[in-house]
Amino acid sequence: MRNFRGRPRLWDWSSAPLRSRSSSLDVSRAMSAAARLKILQQHLTSGLIAVPTSGEINPNAHPRRLCYTLENRVLTPEQRLFYEENGFLLIKKLVSDENIELFREEFERICRRTVEVPGLTIMRDVSISKTEYIPDQQATSKIQSFENNETMFKYCCLPEILKYVECFTGPNIMAMHTMLINKPPDSGAKTSRHPMHQDLHYFAFRPADWIVCAWTAMERVDRNNGCLVVLPGTHKGRLKRHDYPEWKGGVNKMYHGIHDYDPSHPRVHLVMEKGDTVFFHPLLIHGSGANQTQGFRKAISCHFASADCYYIDVKGTSQENIEQEILGVGQRKYNIGQDVTLAHVHMICLTSCVNTT
Repeated sequence: MRNFRGRPRLWDWSSAPLRSRSSSLDVSRAMSAAARLKILQQHLTSGLIAVPTSGEINPNAHPRRLCYTLENRVLTPEQRLFYEENGFLLIKKLVSDENIELFREEFERICRRTVEVPGLTIMRDVSISKTEYIPDQQATSKIQSFENNETMFKYCCLPEILKYVECFTGPNIMAMHTMLINKPPDSGAKTSRHPMHQDLHYFAFRPADWIVCAWTAMERVDRNNGCLVVLPGTHKGRLKRHDYPEWKGGVNKMYHGIHDYDPSHPRVHLVMEKGDTVFFHPLLIHGSGANQTQGFRKAISCHFASADCYYIDVKGTSQENIEQEILGVGQRKYNIGQDVTLAHVHMICLTSCVNTT
């Protein structure tokens, strides 16, 4: 366990409530992915124990039974009702300019390869992946899994973020699926778009209602540079089938989209200023448009879940295609075995938990 001088505590996932029935795995963050995977395979059992979480009691709680938020003293009754009905909540100016610039500078160092981050995935837009850019942010559309970088992971531990996260997950919180998105200027092929999708498609753990994404704009984000667009209320539905959209200009790796959503459903374009943060449910249908400016549009995000969530087997479900794709990458890059599942991958990546109590 380690502390950030007044910050929420941070420790390895194996010491958190999310654990195997048969044993608590003593896995160090510093171990290689392959070594950790070997240990996980030896100890993994068929399921995990899910225990209900609870938040602080709000004496002014709305009398209506709410499904997607927990009792708390952070959200107003109006904010809780808005999230219940719409599946997202925008908080203005939540992250300071100082922290935004800290993350921006570290991202630039990572792009220049002056900082090495174990387990980090660096992605390029399909339109620039075969160009001869020198290593810098112009050749990088996204970095993913930055939890092993002290500076970047600070975002996931910000008290101002976590006090809202706890309203959806309860006090025992895991951080995963960390990203800094650097949406490039569109080449004209509209490859900088992100198809409409649900984030739960990528996750092999449940329940969905104990998962929330925090997405922070690192500069002004609007329709010109490809802001988020959401379909309010779609979090109340089911997980839909996803696959690659049939776009002429090409599609970025693992940018799966929903083929059968209702295009006439009302949509909201989330115009955000620097530091604004939106929290949204993993079943909310959302995407983003093309970046029609000459600059790179940056945002930083992290998904959080209750440490009491449980893993599921996605074989035979609509998520099997993304599991096969992720495992294919793992087999090529890390020589993982054929019997590995998407749940194993999550266990490797979910190395960090935060607790606000």
